Amino acid sequence: MSGVGKKVVDVAFKAGRTIDWDGMAKLMVSDEARKEFSTLRRAFDEVNTQLQTKFSQEPEPIDWEYYRKGIGSRLVDMYKQAYDEVKIPQYVDNVTPQYKPKFDALLVELKEAEQMSLKESERLEKEIADVQELKKKLSTMTADEYFAKHPELKKKFDDEIRNDYWGY
Repeated sequence: MSGVGKKVVDVAFKAGRTIDWDGMAKLMVSDEARKEFSTLRRAFDEVNTQLQTKFSQEPEPIDWEYYRKGIGSRLVDMYKQAYDEVKIPQYVDNVTPQYKPKFDALLVELKEAEQMSLKESERLEKEIADVQELKKKLSTMTADEYFAKHPELKKKFDDEIRNDYWGY
């Protein structure tokens, strides 16, 4: 295998090991996101498998002497010369520099979205806890206790009573 091909395979293999697929799967909220995520993971695994199998194997060296004995040296030498003249071009990566800035920008955007999501999740969990607490206490709570927790409602009701507005 050429040096560049081996590097590509090694990088892909290391990337596959360092991706926390389970951790990312836990962050998926909707069914559509889970479906898209599993499609992405399957595609990544397929590409990684192809890289591991196709490009990581060295071709077996040709036993030219074996063929010289069976076919004749003149024909084998002609094939050997043609085989030696075959030059496999080096891979030049023109794509990565083009998409690296876009990918980095997406990573920054992802981190910002993650932070906003965590804050919103925290807020919603607190709201759920408050609602559950209210649900437990609602049957025994007095109006004064409720208004102590929600002074804006008390002010609204007091304003309505003061302005003689009774809702009709």
